[in-house]
Amino acid sequence: MQQPSTTLETFANPAPERDYTIRMTIPEFSCLCPKTGQPDFATLKLDYVPNERCVELKSLKLYIWSYRDRGAFHEAVTNAILADLVRATAPRYMRLLAEFNVRGGIYTSVAAEHRQSGWNAAAPVLLP
Repeated sequence: MQQPSTTLETFANPAPERDYTIRMTIPEFSCLCPKTGQPDFATLKLDYVPNERCVELKSLKLYIWSYRDRGAFHEAVTNAILADLVRATAPRYMRLLAEFNVRGGIYTSVAAEHRQSGWNAAAPVLLP
């Protein structure tokens, strides 16, 4: 039986010579409200431009699962997840958007970003 894990595994980027975007949507994130202990639910949207390492999906799933029984404010958990992913993969660019379900009549979205020093995104190609 699988268990939650705080270990993020990586693998070698198959195309490190090129900037490309990896986009993931994680619709089943949950943690606990640190004030009430009630569950908070969110959809996480992760975009990143890898450098030398990519995050392995099964380890990411088990890592996200590890938050299920932890108390965390929305802002703290979003920044903690981003920091762990950056530490594991050292990407050129990474953005995590956490869109939390309504709580007390308020929807909360938290976006956190990381940019590798000296990295600039290429201009997008606009096709007719």
